Amino acid sequence: MNSGIFHSTYKADMGLRHTFHEKLRWVIFGILMLVFPFFADRYYLTLANQIGIATIGAIGLNILVGYTGQISLGQGGFMAVGAYAAAILTINMGMPWWASTIIACLVTAIVGALFGIPSLRLKGLYLAIATLASQEIILWVVTHWDAVTGGVDALVVPAPMLFGINMSTDFNFYWLVWALAGVTALLTANLFRTHFGRAFIAIRDQDIAAEVMGINLFKYKLLSFATSSFFVGMAGALTAHYRSIVTWERFTIDVSVLYLAMIIIGGLGSVRGSFYGAAFMTLLPAILSNVGRALKSSLPIVDSILPFIQQAAFGLVIILFLVFEPEGLNKMWKNIKDYFRLWPFSY
Repeated sequence: MNSGIFHSTYKADMGLRHTFHEKLRWVIFGILMLVFPFFADRYYLTLANQIGIATIGAIGLNILVGYTGQISLGQGGFMAVGAYAAAILTINMGMPWWASTIIACLVTAIVGALFGIPSLRLKGLYLAIATLASQEIILWVVTHWDAVTGGVDALVVPAPMLFGINMSTDFNFYWLVWALAGVTALLTANLFRTHFGRAFIAIRDQDIAAEVMGINLFKYKLLSFATSSFFVGMAGALTAHYRSIVTWERFTIDVSVLYLAMIIIGGLGSVRGSFYGAAFMTLLPAILSNVGRALKSSLPIVDSILPFIQQAAFGLVIILFLVFEPEGLNKMWKNIKDYFRLWPFSY
């Protein structure tokens, strides 16, 4: 009986997946992802695309909050920067969607780094309030800079084209968003195998000790904000190209709280947890809506109170996870794997 995982080469030791079962699970997951769009209808493809965008945004936020320990409530604002930058570059400058998306990510990274400057002096609740201020400042600029953003009016973005194919359809966009989600997950997983990622984690665990060891707190905190905002801007840009309509109402404080809930429920400091949280928080309202429609004929009152039920469920789920499983769905999945791996020796 194996009593651990041992490696005889550095290449094997540095692998992202160490055991046969881990690799097999990823092969099965990849096959399911490849065949899913050929059997799913438009409704489920839309949900899958929303989960893909949310996964990218959740991974970006997790880099900042879960891995670096810098609390942020400005996710919606940074997504707005990415969405509006991509829309303006596409509409006013005629850029192709892929070029506008790249530039939007870079612009969001710069904006995120600027708002990350106070992080050198602020921690915890004070930093959360500072990032909340960034959310409000960005939305104020968006709604009042009429000459550039159109103010409160919506921007209509042309459909993204790739080799003459319209990528805004649910089926085509599925391949695009999940390819980018996979690249984002792979880059993030490898980021924390470098000295940059280890510096982020050291700051999260104990910033004073990290500084004593020679880590430049100001440099790495700003780099964390910029890296996180880069991927958050990607999620915003993809939202703009997928929805084809950009409006400030898509990026309110509710969005910031939603993404924070995603990484809390999925698991802080986990790329896999970001996916779990994004899927859970995207599917929960859809499931509640379907249940409400099913009960509408027998219980007409459900239709009127459904929005309140969704809000209550949203808050209740967060509370339950914080009380019973603070490490989120990722820890629950790990416990399940450990149970079957160690059975019948549960101790």
